[in-house]
Amino acid sequence: MNPEPASSWLKPSRREWLHRFGGGIGSVALADLLGATSARGQEAASVSSAPGQVGGLPGLPHFAPKAKRVIFLFMSGGATQFETFDYKPKLVELQKKNAELPDSYKKRGLLGMSNNQASFQLVGSKFPFQQHGKAGTWVSDLFPHTAKVVDDICVIRSMHSEAVNHDPGMIYMVSGAQLPGRPSMGSWLSYGLGSETADLPSFIVMVTARGVDQPLSSRLWHNGFLPSQYQGTQFRSGVDPVLYLSRPAGISREMDRKSLDRLRSLHEMELQARGEAEIEAKIAQFELAFRMQSSVPEVTDVSGEPESVKTLYGPDLEKPGSFARNCLLARRLAEKGVRYIHLYHPGWDHHGALPETMETVAQQVDQGCGALIQDLKQRDMLDETLVIWGTEFGRTCYSQGLISTKTGSYGREHHRDAFTFWMAGGGIKPGHVHGETCELGFDVVDKPVSVNDFHATVLNQLGIDHLRLTYRFKGRDFRLTDVGGEVVKDILA
Repeated sequence: MNPEPASSWLKPSRREWLHRFGGGIGSVALADLLGATSARGQEAASVSSAPGQVGGLPGLPHFAPKAKRVIFLFMSGGATQFETFDYKPKLVELQKKNAELPDSYKKRGLLGMSNNQASFQLVGSKFPFQQHGKAGTWVSDLFPHTAKVVDDICVIRSMHSEAVNHDPGMIYMVSGAQLPGRPSMGSWLSYGLGSETADLPSFIVMVTARGVDQPLSSRLWHNGFLPSQYQGTQFRSGVDPVLYLSRPAGISREMDRKSLDRLRSLHEMELQARGEAEIEAKIAQFELAFRMQSSVPEVTDVSGEPESVKTLYGPDLEKPGSFARNCLLARRLAEKGVRYIHLYHPGWDHHGALPETMETVAQQVDQGCGALIQDLKQRDMLDETLVIWGTEFGRTCYSQGLISTKTGSYGREHHRDAFTFWMAGGGIKPGHVHGETCELGFDVVDKPVSVNDFHATVLNQLGIDHLRLTYRFKGRDFRLTDVGGEVVKDILA
């Protein structure tokens, strides 16, 4: 077959145009791996000034980075601060007196679905707290494994957000905007810094395999208006970690290579005729997918890990799709040079029966979190890996609905004005607690950290000035931190 001359691509027939617009069934199948072809705006630079870096922009990082990569452990659903890392004994005391939220708070207008409650009973944690580490950091007894590494982490008790519902809250936390359409933080880092490996995507997402909870869609790891090769690639827990990646039966690697070479030649002809950056993105994505046919099975096979490591992550390691297994995979991906790894663990939306469900969900993540920190530290990787534990917002200090008179069970409503994160490694001050909330945990009273501040700090640790990493789209220079954000210098080592 002789390819058409490039000039014929400039004036396609109506049938040819419709075929290209639809993309065919094959492009639909590949969309999950390669990302939607939604790139618009300027072309991403394909070379970087940083040695050992694949892709990225010239001149980045702007200054010497403390971290090379990020692992974000995201507790989707709105993890409560009161049963995790923000100890409020005053609430326990007030609950015994059947106290309610003071009128001064009610007059400000409550957030979420509890506005019409007749009573706002204050409720303390049903689970005790203990002090751990050299600094005596308070940690709930639900997190014994995390407590063991508390001297390696920095607890931020003064996070606050502008979003109070799940979807805008999660999108805001990962992209800096409450509406979908902006690039996620992983996409920004892939675009600006590239990767340390040519054989794996620079931005990988894993979701714990568990029951239905808040929906987690690909728009949480979307490339937005950045070129489509910067969209996150989801690794799944089934036989094929990446959909449509495995070679069909009867198709050899050599045949795959020949087909890809011919497809590349056609793409290059179209590129010459049209000059669209998205065509270059397609070429790069197909080449990466070919290399991933070898690299993905290797990195997802944990059978060769030492028994000591398997013991560290616990019995859940043997369950495909478990949080513990995903944490180990995150360490393996980090070793291979993946820039940004985002783990989602659903199940934290506790409007009712919080004590009963909290024990389960905490047990699912605690050992994996502690093991990941220890594992990275043992391999001398923690210093260059920024590990984040966070959520989209926190929970209220009062019970949603009445506290059960029989069991003492309760729930908590969404709360955006005060919640807790922790960070470790990557130049973050270890064994430190930043910020403070009021005695009821309703407001931040010292050293507040906004979502924009959080993003600015993450970029800073990777050597990026958040004001200078921009992308022109529709006549405006966009950035991850939008129009705000300051680096939280008090938490830097």
